[in-house]
Amino acid sequence: MSMSAMPAAELPAMMGAAGGGMGGGCSPWVQSPLHGRLRFPPSPAAIYHCLAALHRLDGDVHALAVARGVLFTASDSGRVRAWAAPGCFNRGYLDVGRGRVPALAACGGTLVTSHSRDHHVRVWTVHAAAVCDHIRAKKAATLPAKAGLLSFAKKRHPHRDTVSCLVLHAVAGLLYTASHDHTVKAWKLSDGSCVDSFVAHDGPVNAMLVNDADGCVFTGSADGTVKMWRRVYGGTAHALIIALRSELSPVNALTLCHHAGGATRRCFLYAGSSDGYVNIWEKEASAGRPVHVGFLKGHRLAVFCLASGCGGRVVVSGSEDATMRVWRREACKGGGGGGESAAPPSHTCLAVIEGHRGPVRCLAVGGGEAGDVEGSMVVYSAGLDKSVKVWRIRVVGKEEEEDDDDDEDECDQDEVDDIDIVAAGKGDVDHHGLRDEVEAEEEPVVSLGPTPVLSPVWVEKRRHTSRG
Repeated sequence: MSMSAMPAAELPAMMGAAGGGMGGGCSPWVQSPLHGRLRFPPSPAAIYHCLAALHRLDGDVHALAVARGVLFTASDSGRVRAWAAPGCFNRGYLDVGRGRVPALAACGGTLVTSHSRDHHVRVWTVHAAAVCDHIRAKKAATLPAKAGLLSFAKKRHPHRDTVSCLVLHAVAGLLYTASHDHTVKAWKLSDGSCVDSFVAHDGPVNAMLVNDADGCVFTGSADGTVKMWRRVYGGTAHALIIALRSELSPVNALTLCHHAGGATRRCFLYAGSSDGYVNIWEKEASAGRPVHVGFLKGHRLAVFCLASGCGGRVVVSGSEDATMRVWRREACKGGGGGGESAAPPSHTCLAVIEGHRGPVRCLAVGGGEAGDVEGSMVVYSAGLDKSVKVWRIRVVGKEEEEDDDDDEDECDQDEVDDIDIVAAGKGDVDHHGLRDEVEAEEEPVVSLGPTPVLSPVWVEKRRHTSRG
């Protein structure tokens, strides 16, 4: 099927000056009136600014995906819209049917969508002739395939609840799907067959990612655990390697960062939870088991999403408290080889972004020329305020930060208010492992923000569970 196109007469207005809006008759999305005049505030302390903002007239965005310079957004409308990244110029939409689209995955010319109406997954082949053209997509497969008259004996392996996570593992030619039915399934992209299906958790699976370095799969669940799975050598089955647990709070988001330091490559696993913390585990890139090395503290409510960029040194977290926090991992002291002598990593909160009026539901990184600038990254955020925003985040050195702090008060307050941003100081970070151990430390822990409180939604669920 083809992507719906806008009338040719409206394309010049859409692709013209950034200050102009998009045709309201063709899309419920409109560009923010601030688009085109948002710039870095006078103070160099503002290491981020808003490149574009979209405001929707109906429904919230539940998933984002970026591939080949195209941003895909999925919402309650049953349509997946395409935007030229990072300026968010309309490139049409894909009508995938009625019902909410809770998850997206994109890699190269492949787009995958999940559907809450029938709990199926659909694979699309996406084509684009030119940057300014509307893209076209053709449905390549439905997983599991519809049963035919002669396929009654064939195992179809459908999910029995919402498919919440989609991950494309291009190297292995696999698509991983995770669901609220507690299961994870692996599908072979070449023929659409289900090559493995297993119960991963005791609760809904909320987050999943694949480590391309070794093919390990990480899953996070509402049962409060993060599990690491490895595909059996020479086969398709997956075996549980380790279950990671720091607290009983549900895990909502995962991201993985790689770091080449000393003689050993290491990777850091970040897990965002409903208690407002982001737990950190460290392991060697292709061997060993993750070790808990600390957590990030700053969000007041649940952490819903995580993303990483700038060579894996920067992590962005989105929360139910309607803010995004930018964290930078500092160089580890001592050791440097990932062994026991290496000190735990330290993190600095570079900024708190208050660009959304509701919970920040999902994040994506990459796409567009702005993401190619050294020391900077492009972040796409979607909130439950019917908006999608594009941010350019520039990472500055420590010396620059000190100068920026001195100049911050001289910033024009009107311009700052226009783009809804708030500068943040350092701190809000703990790196001493478990929280009860932090309280036992002789030296005070630096914390400029209030201690996170439990998400009201999660607290209510826990009350019902305990009563039952």
